[in-house]
Amino acid sequence: MLVVIRGAGDLATGIALRLHRAGYQIVMTDLPAPTSIRRTVCFSEAIRLGEMTVEDISARKAETPEEALTLAQSGVVAVLADPAGACIPTLRPGAVVDAILAKKNLGTALTDAPVVIGVGPGFTVGTDCHAAVETMRGHTLGRALYSGSPLPNTGIPGLIGGRSGERVLRAPADGIFEPRMEIGQLVQEGEIAATVNGKPMRCTLTGCLRGLLQGGLQVHEGMKCGDIDPRGQQANCFTASDKATAIGGGVGLLLGKLLHWFVMEQINIDMVCFQAVVQPVSYLYSFALTFLFACIVNAAMFGKLDDINMAESLKSIE
Repeated sequence: MLVVIRGAGDLATGIALRLHRAGYQIVMTDLPAPTSIRRTVCFSEAIRLGEMTVEDISARKAETPEEALTLAQSGVVAVLADPAGACIPTLRPGAVVDAILAKKNLGTALTDAPVVIGVGPGFTVGTDCHAAVETMRGHTLGRALYSGSPLPNTGIPGLIGGRSGERVLRAPADGIFEPRMEIGQLVQEGEIAATVNGKPMRCTLTGCLRGLLQGGLQVHEGMKCGDIDPRGQQANCFTASDKATAIGGGVGLLLGKLLHWFVMEQINIDMVCFQAVVQPVSYLYSFALTFLFACIVNAAMFGKLDDINMAESLKSIE
């Protein structure tokens, strides 16, 4: 089944990784000049570089919706420069996941697909989407929501290694962003990570530079341009984060449940109706049948296993 994911940043990429491994065909959309920070784990880099691999999955830039569909059907994650999601009517996906993380709805509608999922604040179930996923770090991270809205944005980054807002690097001025370091580099507090219009953007703490904006982009003062992981583990810069993985799991859960509901609704006809509610006794039947078949298999194989000379078998392996 085809899924369109709006956004191709690190959290959207975490969703894509999980869905792709579950067998879904993925098309992602993002800005023509992406502003992703954790670029080493963002499929948005495919727009800039033509191709991008995160963990063991590859993404490739597509120029048209038709090309994107062909790539997705071949097992490659397709990425389009299409921030408005104009490709959705052409692709007619089975599901749309809005993972732009803009803290508000930028045009996603319930009518975009049979299943529409909103990720993070700015979405209301039943108005903007069929379901939503919580993105706030803490007890409810990754939770599937079938009513209401995700928690509102606090403007305070989540705690990592005991640090919150101070791990975020922000542009010191308006101008063109010029990086001085590479993602994955170990840094010390006070070192210059980049410059903007001649003004230095200094590291706010000691750790590992987990994210840094690409060079040549126009930025404004206070814009998020980098991220330091105080834990200092360089390997973490090249794999999806715990947050991205948790959110991806929530989206996968919602897709499975909502698509099951959609299919059951479509196959109901006047003469046939399928019971979609699983009764508690069904779990008992499942357990009993599984146990019964396990006993039958064990009984059938016991005699044959007993006749095997294990010493001779081990010698044959040698």
